[in-house]
Formats: sequence, C-alpha cells, structure tokens
Amino acid sequence: MDYKKIADEISQKILSYHEDTSGWKVAKSTNDIIVSWKPSTEYSGSIYRGEGIIEEVPEKVIPFLYIDEHRNKWDKSLKHYSILEHIDQDTVICRSITDSHGMGLISSREFVDLVHIRRYEGGVVTTNGISIDYEKCPVNSSNVRGFNYPTGYICSPLPENPAHSKLVVYIQTELGGLLPRAVVESALPNNIISFITSVQEEIKKFYQDRN
Repeated sequence: MDYKKIADEISQKILSYHEDTSGWKVAKSTNDIIVSWKPSTEYSGSIYRGEGIIEEVPEKVIPFLYIDEHRNKWDKSLKHYSILEHIDQDTVICRSITDSHGMGLISSREFVDLVHIRRYEGGVVTTNGISIDYEKCPVNSSNVRGFNYPTGYICSPLPENPAHSKLVVYIQTELGGLLPRAVVESALPNNIISFITSVQEEIKKFYQDRN
C-alpha cells in the first residue's frame, strides 16, 4: 500500500473541504462552537464541520489530537486509542475503539486509520486521515468495524490573536452495522461539540499546570 500517495491525496481533499464555503447548513451550535453539515461527495451520508477556538498555537494543539499518550487522557468518547505503526515522522496508523453513543443506541465501533500531519505557510497545521485495511489489525467479531472517509483537523492561528487557534474538524463516518441513518446523523453534531469542548478544556488545563 502506497501510504505516501494516500496521505497526499487525503491532505488535498481536506484542504479542498476547507476552501469550499458553499452549501453548509448549521446543525447545532453553542456559544463558541458551530457544527455544520452538507451531503458528502464520498459516500451516501453527510460531511460534518465543527469550528471552535483553542487557547494555544497550532503546533501545541495538533499533538493532542493524534498522539496516544495525550488522546487517551482526554477523549472520553474513546475506550481505546493507540498508534499501531509510525510510517514516518508525520504519518502513523492508529486504532481507536469508541464508547457507545446515543444512550446506547450506537454501540462501540472500531476504526483503523492512516493519519498524516501536514504543515502550511502561516503556521497552519493539519491532520488528514482515512480508514484503511491493515493486515496487522484485521476485522474481528469482537468489534463492529467502522470506516472514516477523508477526515481531518485544520488548526490555524487566529489573525486577531496568533497565540490562539481556530480548530476546524471535518468528519464523515460510516459506522457500519444496521444503524438507521437518522440515528447516526442526530448523534454526530453532539459528539463533535463534546470533542471540541474536551480539547479546549484539556489544553487549557495541561499548559496551566506546566506554568
């Protein structure tokens, strides 16, 4: 499998989602987080976009989103997260198992993803991921295997306050199993808001404790 080629293709797709401002509809919002959606061009479901402000620079935010020693501490939506292989310094294969959602209506799911970190001019840092078949972690009967279509996080310095970042999350997930689409679509906006809120709280706590 050509991981470098896949990483390049997914990075371009995440960037194209970010540059496409048309057709997004607000699904849910709080005082400081907005979740929007529109039909995905990758599969029959929707692509979701979550936006929030993080009180740190992008280079300090991104490690919390994919390095296992951080992710396992703060992401309450997961019961397991690990990096299975380092392809190079900016590319990893990771495995995650979610907790159940929607008051138990959505049981836990397993994902195996290729994740690539990419940096752009102006201090922008992104993660770019997609689910893959990985022979060292085959599908088994213990977990329902889900599939992440091109998914990622774009973290950019705030123009008005470069010490803070704008985090934009792009999610398009096929959970597998026999779930009604309506159940999935109703749960995802809440999950994205919880995810961004947890990142905000954990990063503030982590760097306050170090000062």
